[in-house]
Amino acid sequence: MNKPSGNLATYNQPLLFEMIRSFTTLARTLNLSHAVTELNSTRQTVRRHIAQLEELRGEKLFWIKDRRYELTSAGEAALPEAKDLIARAKVWSRGQSGSHGALQYLKAEEGEWVFFQQQQALGDIWNDDSLLLRETYRAWMMSSCEIENPRLAHVRPYLMVYRHSDAGWICVEFGEKSAYVNWFGRDYARSSIGRPIAQLPAGEEFGRLLYQSFHDIQTTQSARLDHVFTRMPKRDDEKQVTLVYQRLMMAGFFPDKTLAVITLVVPTSDVNISDLNEEQRGAITPIDPPDFDPDNAIFEVIATDAR
Repeated sequence: MNKPSGNLATYNQPLLFEMIRSFTTLARTLNLSHAVTELNSTRQTVRRHIAQLEELRGEKLFWIKDRRYELTSAGEAALPEAKDLIARAKVWSRGQSGSHGALQYLKAEEGEWVFFQQQQALGDIWNDDSLLLRETYRAWMMSSCEIENPRLAHVRPYLMVYRHSDAGWICVEFGEKSAYVNWFGRDYARSSIGRPIAQLPAGEEFGRLLYQSFHDIQTTQSARLDHVFTRMPKRDDEKQVTLVYQRLMMAGFFPDKTLAVITLVVPTSDVNISDLNEEQRGAITPIDPPDFDPDNAIFEVIATDAR
């Protein structure tokens, strides 16, 4: 198969979704009987879905050896996006995802837990009241994304560093002045190092979309800014409170040139998230911003002098 020979109009949208679902399920199980059971389908139907998808894409997705399935290189390359399509479709159908001005928007509520995330334009940083936010973004650019670069050293205590592993994204460093340490305490933060990011109660598909922002930063080696509205417990208290913060995510490189994601969390009261009602906005717990000495704003001063 070298060229796509299928016609998209031949398959209606529900069938196309089922074709992709058969592909992702079989790719995970690599066993036709197990996939059929999980899909509540038939062997003939799953085989037909795979054949139709291969025809549509113009490439073989599986090899069959000794009646066992193995992904081809094309199948391996197609799988991540296929999983994303399934996750996006399920989350979107529940009204949990969308976009505002072509920027990602996610929301979910499960019992007392609530989570809203709305991506912001990076240019908004320059007009933000947070000096730490502006200085960190400038320092990141000047550091060439190198975590150990001296130009990043003065803001590094406020940052969290993540690495991708077989278990998912794990935090490998909590800055001693980071919002996480400020909220939960140094000992709790240290005990969290090396743990995968917790799966949120909204389900696997929603969690996959949240992970997508980490993957996007890692892949594009760029940055993004989000506003987040959520609930979490206080330090040494099981009672949950409502928080709002800005999260700046930036690509990073460890000294061995492996990729990382660096984040800065800055509490805010000036939140730009659609669909928040007055009751939710009124429940926000005020949090003091990080204590950042203006005298340490090296690149802010340079930028101001250059004007």
